[in-house]
Amino acid sequence: MFFGLSEEQEQFQDYVKKFLADNVSVDEIRKITNGEDEALAKEIYGGLINLGINALLVPEEHGGLGADLLSAVAVAQGLGSGVGPIPFAGAYVMAPIAINLAGSDEQKTKYLPQIVSNETKFGVGLSEYVAAREDAGIDLASGKANGKALFVIDGDEADFFLLANKGGVLFLVDAKDKGIEITKLTSVDKTRSYLELNLKNVAAEILSGSESDPEIAKKVLDAGRIIFAADSLGASESMIEKAVSYAKERKQFNRVIGSFQAVKHMCAEMASDLEPCYAMLWQAAHSFDHDPDEARLQACQAKSHISEVAKMVSKKATEVHGGMGFTDLLGLHYWFKRIGLNRQLLGGPELIREEAAEIQGFNQ
Repeated sequence: MFFGLSEEQEQFQDYVKKFLADNVSVDEIRKITNGEDEALAKEIYGGLINLGINALLVPEEHGGLGADLLSAVAVAQGLGSGVGPIPFAGAYVMAPIAINLAGSDEQKTKYLPQIVSNETKFGVGLSEYVAAREDAGIDLASGKANGKALFVIDGDEADFFLLANKGGVLFLVDAKDKGIEITKLTSVDKTRSYLELNLKNVAAEILSGSESDPEIAKKVLDAGRIIFAADSLGASESMIEKAVSYAKERKQFNRVIGSFQAVKHMCAEMASDLEPCYAMLWQAAHSFDHDPDEARLQACQAKSHISEVAKMVSKKATEVHGGMGFTDLLGLHYWFKRIGLNRQLLGGPELIREEAAEIQGFNQ
């Protein structure tokens, strides 16, 4: 039995990789992340939207492609490989899943077609549900939201924010509401946006399904974790390729460094440790849609394990490049930093392993 991406999913991933390879060089990433070329950023964003990544998880009855999470994982791997500087995990995975699972018929009819047409963009903030900070948290009462939401992803130019309180109730707020104070967070990863929201008597449009079924918020969280794991996997794959290519060209003592045993071992260890992650990730994405009994545990294991392996790959791939690996000229740091932040978003490995232990009853 073959278990992996379908031909269609591989083709979609190849389209994303090819687009980024042709249009997003390190120099162009540098311009975008430094805010030097907004027109280029919009052009790249538009090109990827034209591929249909925004419509992937929207059901066909609302104009989308009706694909499963494994298809979104294939895209996320491609985006991670080319450090695609666009929103995806929150805006085009977590938001449509949340609205489809927890929204009323009216909300689905209103918002899902707008995601497909790209008329409406969503930022997503679940940090207060995953692990609220001491001075953060959101209170919902009488249709109003008060409090603070940290690390809202895909928030730049968002029309609405999908947020959650500690109890897992999902709700939407209008980004133009006068009660929202938006602060752009400074992050090591410049390829994507992260916001902090301060809410004061902000009108909250609750996704009613999440009030009656707390498992929906967990499912949305699982989807986000799987997508970030996929992004890290794609970034790790790219870093290994760059390290191997560099080892074949760079010479010391009149020999390419790839001929040295220590460098060979580093490259082999990266490749061998990363290889099992593909099946783990794909199994988690498959379980999300087809095996609900195993889905939560699979998502936790995939996110925590791939985060650790990707961290190791980013470190060793940089070391293979020697001093050049740390320079802005080479640009390897874009992949390094993206992996580093993916590791912590929606829960770091330690927190997620605790959740996996609870699921299996190990902490009783």
